[in-house]
Amino acid sequence: MFKKHACYLSLCLLVAPLVATADEGLIEPPNPVQLALAQLSSVCPGLAARLDVPAELRLQAFYQQQGNVGLWSQGQRRPALEEQLQLLADDGLAPAHYRLPDAVTTDNVLCTDFATSQTYLQALHDLHYGRLQQAQFEPLWHSRPPEQDPVAQVLALASAGLVDMAAGFDQARPSATLYRSLRDAYAAQRRQPVPEWGVVASGPLLRSGREDPRVPELARRLFNGGYLMSLPQGAADKYEDELVEAVKAFQASHSLQADGVIGPDTVTQLNVSPTMRREQLRVNLERFRWLSRDLEPDGLLVNVAAAQLSVYQGGVAVWQTRLQVGRADRQTPLLKSRITRLTLNPTWTIPPTIMREDKLPAIRLNPEYLRQHNLNVLDSEGRPLSPEQVDWSHPGNILLRQDAGPRNPLGRIVLRFPNPFSVYLHDTPSQPLFSRGPRAFSSGCVRVEQPMVLRDLLVSPAEKARTEQLLATGVTHEFRLANPVPVLLGYWTVQVDSQGALLYAPDIYGRDPALLKALGTGL
Repeated sequence: MFKKHACYLSLCLLVAPLVATADEGLIEPPNPVQLALAQLSSVCPGLAARLDVPAELRLQAFYQQQGNVGLWSQGQRRPALEEQLQLLADDGLAPAHYRLPDAVTTDNVLCTDFATSQTYLQALHDLHYGRLQQAQFEPLWHSRPPEQDPVAQVLALASAGLVDMAAGFDQARPSATLYRSLRDAYAAQRRQPVPEWGVVASGPLLRSGREDPRVPELARRLFNGGYLMSLPQGAADKYEDELVEAVKAFQASHSLQADGVIGPDTVTQLNVSPTMRREQLRVNLERFRWLSRDLEPDGLLVNVAAAQLSVYQGGVAVWQTRLQVGRADRQTPLLKSRITRLTLNPTWTIPPTIMREDKLPAIRLNPEYLRQHNLNVLDSEGRPLSPEQVDWSHPGNILLRQDAGPRNPLGRIVLRFPNPFSVYLHDTPSQPLFSRGPRAFSSGCVRVEQPMVLRDLLVSPAEKARTEQLLATGVTHEFRLANPVPVLLGYWTVQVDSQGALLYAPDIYGRDPALLKALGTGL
């Protein structure tokens, strides 16, 4: 509610001086544009009915900024705007959502001017910030409130666009490579006919060298998708050689385990329709519009869907590694924060959900579970308890803590950042799972495949040497970073990789359909 009122206040401050005083007791004659905007509901009732209070105040601020004159009746400004609105299709935004009023048949020139400006402002806003509200679909928690003022930013873009319409719209588009490269890919695809490919039937695991009646349809699917240069010759049902390599390439480009084995996950991705694949690009353009405001040139960027972490320096990804993220019933939250400290040789205090749903049932079934997993029982104040003192049917307010060591689920290092979800990045002894895909195995925290390499990229040489000394002790230490590092956890299901190819990620949390429905048709 405070943010909403603050937005209204900033708009009101922009439009407050609708009537200026020359001397005490003397008032300048009202400007026709000012008068019409001040009485919009009666002058232009059709337009006023479509605007909420912030949009109406933004419209008033825009005209005040331009000197309260008509903006679209002369010159080539309106045709230039029409051209840019059509080009929004390349951004995955439907030009039909930004239709301009008819400039010929209308009876009220000012209302036409106002409606054109409203469409213009809305298009710039949607292009820069997204057509949908991120908070409604995929909320992203911030440790610090965003500093950008959307009203002032849109008005600045609008002013620039009146001078050079094409440059103004291009300035409104996110500048991030993630967005620009995906926009280029989508623009190229939407100008081509939608490809056609058949459905690969489900069945038993298919490994290299085996025969299967699905092989011909698999080959046609990969050929039509561009993963095979030609259809294989020889035994029609034999799964081998060139076809296996094509499957591995497909799996790698869809964030699957690239082993050439065709199982349920691979069949599912093969059977996503070509229309849905194209729409997937449009959905993620919207996500990148949301994401762009939180990207920083230096820091960590996590794609939860792909279970991948990238380290950025100077706006360039300099290193990547694989992750394990939360499974669908315990999703990794989306957030922006700053890594402030490292926990070396961490102990693990089991979170309440994991203790309630996983550990307590195991302890009740096996009295030796605590000893086998090196778990200590503590009271709510952190004082040790004997397991025999606890009624495990109704344990009350207790804690379970695992000592540091090679079997600790947090490994040797934890990277911590403020957030209300008690999640963090950490080492793990579950290394074999990194070769899998999708990698949604955790209870919400993010397991890092090469945490020590990541540490090296975040600290100074002196800090690295000191953390090595502390790790060697085997004792738990908290090490505060001299320079906190931004970390952003986002979610997207396709991007353009460093070689210019599309890299898809499974929609592990099933979020794409809701976004696609809300965006509507792209036509």
